[in-house]
Amino acid sequence: MQRSSETIGKIAGALAKAQAELENPEKSLTATIPPVFPREESRTFRYASLASGLEIVRKCLSRHEIATVQATAIDRDSGLIRLTTNLVHCSGEWMSSDWPVCPVSETAAPHRMGAALTYARRYALFTLVGIAGEDDLDAPVLAATAGPPRSTQWTDRAWKWSLAAGPPLVRPDRESVFAASRKADANRAA
Repeated sequence: MQRSSETIGKIAGALAKAQAELENPEKSLTATIPPVFPREESRTFRYASLASGLEIVRKCLSRHEIATVQATAIDRDSGLIRLTTNLVHCSGEWMSSDWPVCPVSETAAPHRMGAALTYARRYALFTLVGIAGEDDLDAPVLAATAGPPRSTQWTDRAWKWSLAAGPPLVRPDRESVFAASRKADANRAA
């Protein structure tokens, strides 16, 4: 959800100037989404690191007197950790966006929560300033179907979680959070 100060004329003007200068960060990293079903193939895509994007964004926004601040909070009603990304202008005007990170239960696995937070920080910041940090693999699929993307054949559980908590986690050359979740469920059932 996007929120803003009562007026945004100054920050909007400064952000428009910054966006004319901003360039997409180099997609120097590769991630693999493992198959969910046996006959499905892994999908690979390129993406930019949070650090490379932050370097570009901070330098450009600061020239236009805009700061970026990202902070987390626990949403007790939904049981999610949420990220708020703020763009703050020297005039006092601001814009912000909230992004779900992961269920609070993920704090028991700090590496998974950290991966989710990095993912959320990258997507929230890049979206708010108008840059792209990854290959666009899913737009044609999402436009063609109202349900889970057929090319990834997500499980109903994963699709429902993605609707409630945001995009799926993808870790470079490791299992997706969905595969890890299924393994954890299988271990508990055994």
